[in-house]
Parts: sequence; structure tokens; C-alpha cells
Amino acid sequence: MTSPAPSSATSGAPISPAASAAASPAAGPSRQPDAQRSAAPAVSFEFFPPKSLDQSFRLWETARALAPLNPDFVSVTYGAGGTTRQLTHEAVVALAGHYGLTVAAHLTCVDATREQTMQIVDDYARAGVREIVALRGDAPAGQDRFVPHPDGFADSVELIAAIAARGGFTIRCGAYPEPHPDSPDTTADVTWLKRKIDAGASSAITQFFFDPDTYFRFRDACTAAGIDAPIIPGILPIQSWAGAKRFAARCGTAVPQWAEDAFTAAGKAGERQLATDLATDLGRRLIEGGVDRLHFYTLNRPELVLDVCAALGVQADPARAVA
Repeated sequence: MTSPAPSSATSGAPISPAASAAASPAAGPSRQPDAQRSAAPAVSFEFFPPKSLDQSFRLWETARALAPLNPDFVSVTYGAGGTTRQLTHEAVVALAGHYGLTVAAHLTCVDATREQTMQIVDDYARAGVREIVALRGDAPAGQDRFVPHPDGFADSVELIAAIAARGGFTIRCGAYPEPHPDSPDTTADVTWLKRKIDAGASSAITQFFFDPDTYFRFRDACTAAGIDAPIIPGILPIQSWAGAKRFAARCGTAVPQWAEDAFTAAGKAGERQLATDLATDLGRRLIEGGVDRLHFYTLNRPELVLDVCAALGVQADPARAVA
């Protein structure tokens, strides 16, 4: 999960997302509503690999809580600079084996030769994993920008093409409704996404965003560029407003003024309810605009995700409960 699209920021008094939408002009991004727009969406979830015993318990409890929602897939991240390579592999294998989940393992180009990277792909295949989220990856600690390994893949397009040539995997990639920190503008991100789809990715997962129109504008631009693969919007239920702002600054997500004002007014006591309301409102407006699947960045904490999914009509299947 890493990423000027127009910002929803406004000046003056705090406003809600719904009020912001009502104030928007009629002409704008295509919402593509249809008769099924109120149906519950398919969902998927992102986890990160644990680095301690306490984090392990938290991941397994999160997986146990969310598995009954029948996710299309769950993904497991790769630490910055490839620092959690082995931990990611272990978490992927455990989630698939014990919880019966379809797991998409994140894989990056960082600090590895082509041979080493494709060995990881082979290891996943032997473990029965058949989905990969192929990403370039962030620069290792101490580096300002990504620099390819001399014998490694230069970028995500090369990585996707190599996995596709090997065969046997569903490949997903990242998408950026607001410019990636290394990108000059959204047009460049759309062009890059088309290259990734053409190389073999079958769908894309977006970086998180606050304003649904940010997604709709990006979707319209992708359609105009000839991209017909699913572009799954990523939603971040905000566990901590301070943490969300730090993450947004790293990945290029614009923080609207109405959100800053709303969390300031809510204070610590009201932060959780506000976070639930905002994520639910965002999901509902995306569904009304024709979106049929949502990807949640869980941060290995299931409570907010469960509340939002319930509000959006995603029903738990008791038969999927894990002991």
C-alpha cells in the first residue's frame, strides 16, 4: 500500500463528506449507478506480518474475526525494503493453511536479484499460494528513492511480466488515484497502471483516499486509457487520526480540511465513532457509484472493519467461523 488528483479540501467550517458531495456540481466524474448499487459489496482485507508474539496473536485474532465475512482474498504486506520477507511468507502460509483463506502475498523488487525474487515465487507455488500482489516496493531505510538491485527487477512492470511468464498465479498490482510520490501527475500513474495490466496483472488495488470523487475521476481516466481490469478501491478505517495523517504524508494521499476539522472536533472520545461513520459513508458512496468490491487496510485490527462491513450489509457466514 503506497501512492495532483483534485483534493476535497475546503476552507471554512468543517463539513461532512455527504455535505461535500451535495455541494459538488452536477458535472463531474462518472458514478455509473446501476440497479444493484445497494447490494453488499465483495470484500478483501490487508494484513501485515507480525514481528513479535503479541503481534502474532493480534494477526490470528484479526483473521479469525474477519474470515466469516467470506473475503475474496486477503493480502499480506512486505515490509519497507523487503525487511519482512520471511515473516510475510510464514504469515501467508499460515493464513492459507489454518484459516482456509485465499491469500495474495505481497512481493516487491527491493534489494533482491531476479533469481532471488523468482525463488520466492516458486516457494509460494510449492506452498499452494496462487495469488501475488506485485509491487515495486519502497526504498530501504536510509534511501530517499528506490534504486533497483543491479541484478534485480527494475520496476513492477518487469516483476509482473516475469511472474506472468512463469504462469500459475493471479497477479494483482497497486493503483494510485492521487499521484505516487515518485510520479509527476495522475496521468503518469494511469499510463503506468496500463503497463502493469498489459504485463499480466488482472486487477489493481488502490491506495487509500478520503474523497470518493478522487476514485471516480481516476476510474474514468483509466477507462479512457483503455484499462478494463477491475480497480478495487482501498479503504483505511482510521484507527488513529495522527497515524493516518503520517501515513497519508508518506504515500501522497491528500488530507482534506473537513477531515482535519472533524477529528479535531471529535477529540479522542469521539474518534472511533467518527472513523466508523466516515469509512461507512465512503464505502456507501462508492457502492452507489457502481463499485462492487472494497479492499480494507485493517492494520491487523478487526473491530472498525467489522463495524463498517456490517453497516454496508456484508453478512458473516457462521460456517466460515474458525475455532
